[in-house]
Amino acid sequence: MKFPILETDRLILREITEEDAEDLFINFSNAEVMKHYGSEPLENIEEARGLVHSFHNSFNESKGMRWGIQLKNNKSLLGTVGFHAVSIKHRRAEIGYELNPNYWGKGLAKEAIGKAVEYGLNEMNLERIGAIVFLENTTSNELLLKLGFKKEGILRNYMVQAGVSFDTNVYSLLAHN
Repeated sequence: MKFPILETDRLILREITEEDAEDLFINFSNAEVMKHYGSEPLENIEEARGLVHSFHNSFNESKGMRWGIQLKNNKSLLGTVGFHAVSIKHRRAEIGYELNPNYWGKGLAKEAIGKAVEYGLNEMNLERIGAIVFLENTTSNELLLKLGFKKEGILRNYMVQAGVSFDTNVYSLLAHN
């Protein structure tokens, strides 16, 4: 299957390539970006290249799909959005995303996530899209609610970051409410 390219008013969501490793490293090594991500910041460019390969393998194995987010007038990536934990049999996936802090507060995450969700429901035929968010990540919690996700509950000590256990909110968006 060919990797789908999606477009919004301001953005292109496209396949992540080796050339994007530096942009990925900038985001995934940023402590502020990774603060509520559930994994440690990257330490070198090789780890970013590994991430590119991980995204490709996940797509090729039908386990996930991660788009690079770029402004239409700029080739560099300002973040990523996509699905992981895809279950074709159960028609569900979890969504994840991150954005470079220089682009926070401009509605770009909402635009990118909204387009990915639309693709998941309409093209991947998903019945359920889930999201796991640290309780402390107020912006992301509010964003998912604005996008129509419903909070289902709290998963206690669900994520460990820097050796500390955190509770997370669990959200879902259903194709047919």
